[in-house]
Amino acid sequence: MSVLHLDNVSKSFGEGTQRSDVLRNIDLDVKEGEFLVLLGFSGTGKTTLINLLAGLEMPSSGNVTFRGKPVTGPGPERGVIFQSYSLMPWLTVSGNVALAVDTIFPSMPKADRAAKVAHYVRMVGLGHAATRRPAELSGGMRQRVNVARALAMDPEVLLLDEPLSALDALTRANLADEIEAIWEQEKKTCVLITNDVDEAIVLADRIIALNPDGTLGREFRVDIPRPRDRTEMNHHDGFKDLRAAVTTYLMDAGVEAKAEGNRTLPKVTPIHGVPAAVQDTTQGMIEDRFLDFSQLHKIYPTPKGPLTVVEDFDLKVNRGEFISLIGHSGCGKSTVLTMAAGLNAISKGAIKLDGRHVEGADPERAVVFQSPSLFPWLSAKQNVAIGVEKVYPRASQAERQDVVEYYLERVGLADSMDKAAADLSNGMKQRVGIARAFALSPKLLLLDEPFGMLDSLTRWELQEVLMEVWSRTKVTAICVTHDVDEAILLADRVVMMTNGPHATIGKITDVNLPRPRTRKALLEHPDYYNYRQEVLDFLEEYEHGAKPKPSAASPTKALAAE
Repeated sequence: MSVLHLDNVSKSFGEGTQRSDVLRNIDLDVKEGEFLVLLGFSGTGKTTLINLLAGLEMPSSGNVTFRGKPVTGPGPERGVIFQSYSLMPWLTVSGNVALAVDTIFPSMPKADRAAKVAHYVRMVGLGHAATRRPAELSGGMRQRVNVARALAMDPEVLLLDEPLSALDALTRANLADEIEAIWEQEKKTCVLITNDVDEAIVLADRIIALNPDGTLGREFRVDIPRPRDRTEMNHHDGFKDLRAAVTTYLMDAGVEAKAEGNRTLPKVTPIHGVPAAVQDTTQGMIEDRFLDFSQLHKIYPTPKGPLTVVEDFDLKVNRGEFISLIGHSGCGKSTVLTMAAGLNAISKGAIKLDGRHVEGADPERAVVFQSPSLFPWLSAKQNVAIGVEKVYPRASQAERQDVVEYYLERVGLADSMDKAAADLSNGMKQRVGIARAFALSPKLLLLDEPFGMLDSLTRWELQEVLMEVWSRTKVTAICVTHDVDEAILLADRVVMMTNGPHATIGKITDVNLPRPRTRKALLEHPDYYNYRQEVLDFLEEYEHGAKPKPSAASPTKALAAE
C-alpha cells in the first residue's frame, strides 16, 4: 500500500532567466513499511525531494499526497532528520527530546511523556548521557539525539536527509546500523537521502537513483537478507553485483573524469630542479628509498607530561610510488603527513627526500588539504599562478601561463579557470587545489584527506581526475584517507596505522592491481575484494580502541630491520 505518492511533480526556483528547474516529472510511490533510499549527486534535487515529502516545499506542478490526501505543509505523521543537528544548546539530551514530545503530545500525562523520552533516549544508546548538553557530545551522539527526537514524535514515516554525511566513516557506519535496527524494531516507513552506495545497500529495500537533470533514474531492488553485516557482505556475490551495477549506473550518468584539452607543457624547469612533469624526471634522483621515514616520533608536551602521538614510524618509499595511509580518527595519519611537508617539527627520527633531510616547508613538497584554502577574490587561474610564479622564476610569463592552464584543463576546469574562487562549488575548488599542487612539479605530493569534505559521488569524480593526472606525472605521493575503497583505488601500497597514542605502522598491503585504474574496472577485478577485506579486517581489529600487539613478523619490525 502506498503511503506517500508523487504524481508528475516538478519543482523550480526563481523566475524568467533566473529560473532553475531542480526536479522534473517525478512519479514516486513510497510503500508502507519499506526502507527506500534515494541516491544521487549533489545538486540533483535530493533534499528538495525530501522537503516536498515533508511538506516544507510545495511543488511547482504535480501533486504530493499522504495516504491519498494532499500534503499542504509539515505534519507529525512525517518526522524529518536533517543533516545538521539543530539541537537547543541549553537543553540536555532528554530536554531536547522532551521538547518534541511536549509539542506533539500536550495532553499526555507528564509521567508518560517522561517515560516516552527516556525510552527513545535509551533506544539510541544515550541513556548514560541523558543529562549532557550538546556541547558535551560528539557529532555522532548529537545526531543520535536527532534520531531519538524524531522517533519520539511517533511519526508514520521517517524522512532522513543525509543524516550521516557530516560524521567520520566509523561513526557513520555504526549509526547507519543503529538506524536499521530501529527501523526493524519500530516498523516505520523510511525514506533516506544519501550519496553513499554502501550505505544505501546496507539499509534499503529499494534504491532509486536521481539523475543529474532532476529526473528519477533506474530502480534497484535489494534482495540481500537482513540483518546485513558490512564485513560479511564483502564476500556476498549479490552485494558485489549490486554494488557494481549501482556504481556503473551513477558513473555513466555523469561521474566520469572530466580531463580536457590538448595543451602541452613548455620545457621549463622549476626552482627545485625537477623537470616539467610530463618529461623525463629520472635524471639526478635516487630510485630506492626516495622518501625515507626513519624511526619517526611526534611527541607533544602536555600538563600531564609528554604525549607520544606517533612512535617508530618507519617506512621506505621508492620514487614514483603512490602510498595510501589509513587508520581510525586520531591515529596520527595527518601528523605524519604534516611532518613530511615540513609543517610540523619532528620530535625524534628523520625524514629524507631524495637523499636530503626534510627541514621546513618547500615547494618540492606540494600539499593538498581537505580544504583547498583558495583566495576567494582571485580566479582559479590566479590561485594556481601564485605558486607557479615562485617555482618557475626563469620561465617567461607565457610559459608560466601555459603551465597553469595545462593543469586546470587536466582537472576539468577549462571553462571555469577565469571564475572567482568564491563562485566555485566545493568540488571545483578542490580541483583548483589539485591543479595548483601538480603545477608546482613537486618531487613529493602529499594529500591530506583531499576529498573528505565532498559527497561520495563528487569524490569518485575527483579520484578519477587525480589518477588521470598522476598517471602522467608519476610523482611520488602519499594520500591520507579514511576511505577503504579510495585507499585501494589510488595506492601501490596501503599503509595501515594502529590507534593512537603511540600510533605506528600495523600492517602494509601491496596492491597489485593493473594501472591505469578506474573504479568500474576494479569492482570487476577478482582480487579487489580480497584487498578490501585485508584492510577492513585490520580496521575492525582496532575499531573499539584496541591495541593488539604486533606479531613477530609485523611490517614495522621487518622494515626497521632493513
